[in-house]
Parts: sequence; structure tokens; C-alpha cells
Amino acid sequence: MKIVVGSRGSKLALWQAGWVRDRLAEAGHHADIRIIKTTGDKLPKVSLTSSGTKGLFIKEIEEALAAQSIDLAVHSLKDLPTEQPPGLAVGAVPLRADARDALVSRSGEPLRELPMDARVGTSSLRRQSQLRALGPKLEVIAVRGNVDTRLKKLERGDCEALVLAAAGLDRLGLGNRITQYFAVEEMCPAVGQGALALEVREDDQRVQQAIQPLDDPATHQAVRAERALLRALGGGCDVPIAAHAWTADGGLKLVAVIASLDGSRLIRTSVAGPVDVLDDLGERAAQELLKQGAHEILAAAHLEVPKVE
Repeated sequence: MKIVVGSRGSKLALWQAGWVRDRLAEAGHHADIRIIKTTGDKLPKVSLTSSGTKGLFIKEIEEALAAQSIDLAVHSLKDLPTEQPPGLAVGAVPLRADARDALVSRSGEPLRELPMDARVGTSSLRRQSQLRALGPKLEVIAVRGNVDTRLKKLERGDCEALVLAAAGLDRLGLGNRITQYFAVEEMCPAVGQGALALEVREDDQRVQQAIQPLDDPATHQAVRAERALLRALGGGCDVPIAAHAWTADGGLKLVAVIASLDGSRLIRTSVAGPVDVLDDLGERAAQELLKQGAHEILAAAHLEVPKVE
């Protein structure tokens, strides 16, 4: 069976799509990769938070999927909005890679040993706010671009360190560049970080059956709970929201963080529950954050504040 896989053209995106293509080939399917340039790729210098567009890195790929010019879309799950276009669905979520964030410093020093006012680069509000809470004397700056571009900016002296996803560095064979891994308790990852989303048309049983063996139920359950939290808070790129879930004691444990943009206020919560109430688990964590004051952070970002129950 032939399957056309849609992907962004970055080195990391092509690695991810290539991994899916190779797994499909092992199962006897022929898959070709079609590169699709997204809005996020066309606006490399525009702030992700000021663009006003959700799904910057997936919109054009989803349009191609809906138009049947591709059969399967491979996304970094953290880029996928919680609400999908009608007729599209996540058909499989493979086993998650390392979900942690990692520090890459020019000097090889961990965060706590960086000099005062050292510049630490990241394009993510989530990372920026948690960095400011971890190291208030650091200068946190915005650094955009693919992994290679960011590393080149580091090497030419634009900053003293970067914070990147460990999974992306590992997938590109750059794990040896990692200076320090951040524990989930130090820097809570993005919703879905380290996981892939294989998106299909809901009525395409042929492709859904082909990708089903790639699904990892434990990862799928965890990211579903994380995305339920994000959906309940109505968050996207406009406010620092983080969540990470994993299997524990026969159920799921979920930790979540919401922070003010300047990192001066950071609210955490942790909930646990059975795997048959995944959406409820995420919504319960959202309610816990709201009760602790998350509504004030959301209001300050001019976002609609969910009702506290």
C-alpha cells in the first residue's frame, strides 16, 4: 500500500517523518515523504506569540491532508492545537522519547554555574518564565530557528546557553551537546513534548489500520491527559502552560505549571487517577491551577478565563 506522508522540511521534522516511513516500510507499506512549507517556516523572525496564528507549524500540512494531497501528517505533538479541523484526527501516538528540556552551554557549565547576567536563549514563553524562576539573575532572550540554526547562534556568541528539547537533540544525534537535563520538577515540559502525532482523515480506514501498530497506548493516554488540561485552560502560545503525565501505580500522574510571563509567579499542581478518566484528570489539574490563581495569569494575558468549579 502506498502512503504519502506530509512533513515540514526541517532536519528534525524530516527525521521524524523518515522514522514513520521506515516503520511503515517494515510492515510492508510503501511511503513517500512530501515536504510542505508552513506559516512558521515562512516567518522565521516573527515571534511565535505575536503572530496571532494557532498551529503555525501545521496549518498547511492539515490543509493538504484534508484535500487528500497527502495521506498522513507527522507532527511534533507539542505543535498540534488541542482542537483539530473537522474530519481530521490523531490516529496514533508512538512511544514518547525523552520529554525533558536540556541546557546546552558554550562553556559546558550547568545553569547554576553560569555567570551573572549570562544570556540564555529560547523562543518558548514556557521555558522563558521557568528559567526566570530558576535563575532570576540570568538574561533570558528569545532565540528562534531550527535546532541547527539555534546552535550556530550559540557558537557565534549570540548567547551563553540555550534551552532545547532533549528529544530533538537526541533524534539529530546531538545528545552529546547536552550540558544539563532539567528535571520535570525544575522545568515542566510542553504538553506533548517528545511525542509524535500521526494525523489522518477520520474516514480513511486504510491509513488508520496501517499506522495502528505504531501507537503506544501509554504515551497516547499521557498526552491525552496533558492536552485535556491545555484545552481546559484555553491555552496556546500566549501564556506559559506546561504539563507532563506518565503511568504510575497502575494509573496516570500529571504535573502541571502555569506561570506569569516575567516568571515572578509560578503555580504548580500534581494530580493522579485511573487511565479511564484521562480527560477528567487534565480538567481536574486545570481546576487546581485556577483555584491557586491561574485565572489572574490568564486575565493578565488578556485571555478568556475558564470558570472555577
